[in-house]
Amino acid sequence: MGEAINRILKIRRDFPIPNAKAVIDTRNRIIHGYDSVKPEFLWSLVIRHIPELKKDVDRIIAEYGISPETI
Repeated sequence: MGEAINRILKIRRDFPIPNAKAVIDTRNRIIHGYDSVKPEFLWSLVIRHIPELKKDVDRIIAEYGISPETI
């Protein structure tokens, strides 16, 4: 998701993605600092943050009238 959000923001800087910087920073932390990433950190992403990110993405899809089949 971090890479996808980064690409979206390169095209349209004002695209309304909540917590975009945090998602991109987390992606960078996992990719570039994978040897220092604790399992507890990853688990917190799975349990707390990814479900919230999914809600944000679902809201954006509905708001922009994007069909799930085109994604």
